[in-house]
Amino acid sequence: MTQRPETVLIYSCGETIGDGLFKLPFLVDLRARFPDAKITWLAGLGPSMYAKALAPVVKDLLDEVIEHAGIGDDLSALLPWAPRPLEGRRFDLVIDTQMTLRRSLNARRIRHGRFISPAAGFLLSDAKPKGGAKPDRHLLKALTFLLDLAAPRPETVPAFDPVAPDYRALAAELLPDGPTYIGIAPGAGDTVKVWPEANFLAVAKEQVARGRVPVFFAGPEEAAKVPAWREAVPEALFPEWDRTDNRPDLKGPVLVMALAGRLSAALANDSGSGHMLATGGAPLVSLFSKHDPAKYAPSAKRLTIVDSKDHGGKDPELIPVAKVVEAVEELI
Repeated sequence: MTQRPETVLIYSCGETIGDGLFKLPFLVDLRARFPDAKITWLAGLGPSMYAKALAPVVKDLLDEVIEHAGIGDDLSALLPWAPRPLEGRRFDLVIDTQMTLRRSLNARRIRHGRFISPAAGFLLSDAKPKGGAKPDRHLLKALTFLLDLAAPRPETVPAFDPVAPDYRALAAELLPDGPTYIGIAPGAGDTVKVWPEANFLAVAKEQVARGRVPVFFAGPEEAAKVPAWREAVPEALFPEWDRTDNRPDLKGPVLVMALAGRLSAALANDSGSGHMLATGGAPLVSLFSKHDPAKYAPSAKRLTIVDSKDHGGKDPELIPVAKVVEAVEELI
């Protein structure tokens, strides 16, 4: 295989919105290392938001997205007479981004010139780390570690803006210059990780008292709560819900990222919304409880982690309101 492969396949299990945004810097690095290759993203076991809500964001980074491929958990697919995955398609380079051995064995059956995988201590991998080096605990750095085995780091990685100009123009219309905007995102897909709603409202009210404007971000799951939030904090803005513009096509995660660029700081659970705000450029206070921020911290330009485990356990209710108010203040 040549040093610059013409076809590259990345194997993952699947991506939620948060996963997809978390991995976005990896995709930027991937494209920088293989600028002329056809890059295919394979979600072997589930959906990928790269084929859905994040498709506009990754259109210049990925050439093809395959989801729900059914490749990974079927042990019978490892039998010698079983058909090759993807109908026998071949790729110059396959990078397996996960660690489960049976899934790696299935991914390795995709026809390839070179296979890189961290599973079982790189047992199946054609390229292995020197000197027993191991991937970083932070998952994004671990992905970069795999890329380093595949190709040299480029001297520079081209700047990448996930937000198109029309979204930025709309965000400036929804949040015009002047006020100091503070983002508040109380939701999360995993309710176990949610800091109490009353605490988010308390932080929002504190921002009002300090002369700032809270900006609430509420997805479809939180729609029923929006009226109560408005009543609790009447000075707050709800830009996704109070639109009078004529661009209904501009919506979803990319709009949240565009609005994030207008914020002086933001507060979110360990959630997809938190990753949207971070990707959009907002200085972020990220509340952790169930998960380890050393592995899952979002890639914000300025980030403060407040972890319930520093306050006695994995229950997000353990995080004190005063600690969060202090963290927001320090970012501003």
